Amino acid sequence: MKRVVIVLLCGLFCLPLQAQIAVNSSVESVKIGGYVGRRIDDCIEKRVKAQDVEHLVEPFRSREETSRWQSEFWGKWIQGAIASYRYSRDAELYEIIKQGAEGLMATQTPDGYIGNYAPTHQLAQWDVWGRKYSTLGLLAWYDLSGDKRALKAARGVIDHLMTQVGPQATPIAMTGNYFGMASCSILEPVVYLYQRTNDKRYLEFANYIAEQLNSADGPQLLDRADKPVARRFPHPESWWSRENGHKAYEMMSCYEGLLEMYKLTGEEKYLTAVEKTVNTIIEQEINIAGSGSAFECWYGGKERQTQPTYHTMETCVTFTWMQLCNRLLQVTHDAVLADKLEQTMYNALMASLRADGGQISKYSPLEGMRSPGESQCGMQINCCNANGPRAFALIPQAMYHVKDNLVQVNLYAQSEATLSLEGKKAPKMTITQRTDYPVSGHIELVVNPEKEANFQIALRIPAWCDLSHVKVAVNGEESKVEAHGWHTLTRDWRAGDKITLELDMRGRVVEQNNYQAIVRGPVTLARDSRFGDGFVDETSAVEHKDGYVELTPVGSDFAWMAFTAPMKMGTDLEGSGDAKQVHLCDFGSAGNTWERNIRYRVWLPKTLNVMKIPYVPYNRP
Repeated sequence: MKRVVIVLLCGLFCLPLQAQIAVNSSVESVKIGGYVGRRIDDCIEKRVKAQDVEHLVEPFRSREETSRWQSEFWGKWIQGAIASYRYSRDAELYEIIKQGAEGLMATQTPDGYIGNYAPTHQLAQWDVWGRKYSTLGLLAWYDLSGDKRALKAARGVIDHLMTQVGPQATPIAMTGNYFGMASCSILEPVVYLYQRTNDKRYLEFANYIAEQLNSADGPQLLDRADKPVARRFPHPESWWSRENGHKAYEMMSCYEGLLEMYKLTGEEKYLTAVEKTVNTIIEQEINIAGSGSAFECWYGGKERQTQPTYHTMETCVTFTWMQLCNRLLQVTHDAVLADKLEQTMYNALMASLRADGGQISKYSPLEGMRSPGESQCGMQINCCNANGPRAFALIPQAMYHVKDNLVQVNLYAQSEATLSLEGKKAPKMTITQRTDYPVSGHIELVVNPEKEANFQIALRIPAWCDLSHVKVAVNGEESKVEAHGWHTLTRDWRAGDKITLELDMRGRVVEQNNYQAIVRGPVTLARDSRFGDGFVDETSAVEHKDGYVELTPVGSDFAWMAFTAPMKMGTDLEGSGDAKQVHLCDFGSAGNTWERNIRYRVWLPKTLNVMKIPYVPYNRP
């Protein structure tokens, strides 16, 4: 990715430069409609609000744990709940959050510890990781409510930890699993705590953790940043252990902390390491649905994605990848990151939420079936059910970024946003997106500033678009699009000005490892056995011209989007040689009831035609 260092501030629903969740911001509200809006609403109502929060607090009272990770669930849930509240302004949800925050704070001991580990096992396994999530949750509640008890509690957690790890105590990189990445990911809330208190002890502690992340005993996230994320360390003999340096979620969590350190200190080495790693993840790990990992680790998955694999696309990885892309996008202004964010949102994320909205899958493979995953740590929840709502709440956060007099439109969906440019005299405005995108490629943005003003609006032109099929106009006057990335419109904007954008929505055939898949716009398509038009694993040959396939929209009682595509099925050209119209739907809808008798598939095995294999003469030695 080409770096253009433009730090972009988000709004009320975005992750700003100096804080995890903004209090004063340029984007006051974003309300999303259509399919995406319904999925966000379903997640809030049926997953976030339905959570038994008392069940999440209980392990902090008993403190008998020696190895497990119950203490992460509260912090993940409350961050998702708070971000959801900032979006929905649901008064009932606010009270649920308040009770959850007060319940946790009541468990803090005089030494400052909030956790679930027995005193004899503190610092072991997932203890520091859990403290990270508790601190993040407390700071998010403080930002929302202004409750100073929450800030005091967060300080207590970190103050106590600083008595246990540090230059004169146990090295933090030597605690926990995955070369210390789980423990060192607490760097992120330590940075936030310094920003809220200006207590230099926290800045010193943050610098120490950052050094540990590059230490010889740690994961060396700076020195190894230019190496493939799946090959930075030898293959571990014990997968769930300290010696596994490829754990995707924890690695990205640490890079998020390093990115916050860059924002705080301006140290280029942190930004460089994050950029190199993100580039490597894009090039070698992110699959056609916008996520990656198997058994929760990087494995060179992009080139192996056609092969059925155990435990692929953990939802915790999906969310953290989205969050890392959004945060880096704020800094580098690189449209590739917005493309990747969109790909993940419309595919891996939408696929994770069950049709009824009540559960989030732990894994979302590219073929087979989805399931809720196991109940973890003796509790009625797992990591992804706790973490997934944060990804849905991230969508409105990521839709717009504002910097100075620039409004950057990152995501397209039916929506209305209220925002203002930076500066004391900057006008407030609403931007309304009228669209059913990506069902169609037609998008209208109606700009309504409260007074006439000169500013810029940057539209994202996705990399998957054929530019000859892209059109932009303002009030009917065409603006020529010459490149992918940002198309910037600068003018004196008046109330009612209308931007129209037409994107290329032709079906595209992607081939890899003698498999074929079909993508339309940002959406990956899949066969689903509910269509009843044959064996979803049957070999086929998709008929296409110059890589584009003719898709015919059809109705469906279970899918958001459904099409038919011409394919020659099986190997019997004499009996059924003509192409037939085969049904596909968006990946998010495929298998979305999680019933065991329903199967879906993205990568379709391609029938081999030896007449089209180039002939290589045999040369006798």
